[in-house]
Amino acid sequence: MKKTEDNDTLVFIVDINTNKHRIKQAVKKLYEIDVAKVNTLIWPDGQKKAYVQLAPDYDDLDVPNKIGII
Repeated sequence: MKKTEDNDTLVFIVDINTNKHRIKQAVKKLYEIDVAKVNTLIWPDGQKKAYVQLAPDYDDLDVPNKIGII
């Protein structure tokens, strides 16, 4: 939640073979929001996290409310 409020960033667990472009397209299609940037991180246990930074025109807490995180 802290990352969402400070950096307008959402975090997702994604498939290990998914690339940044597909993550960006999926978020845009599923949640109808614009994405500024996607960073990924592969954990030693094999999980891949995607840090999706929202476009500047979105309010930091409107999107998590819309998709049901909060």
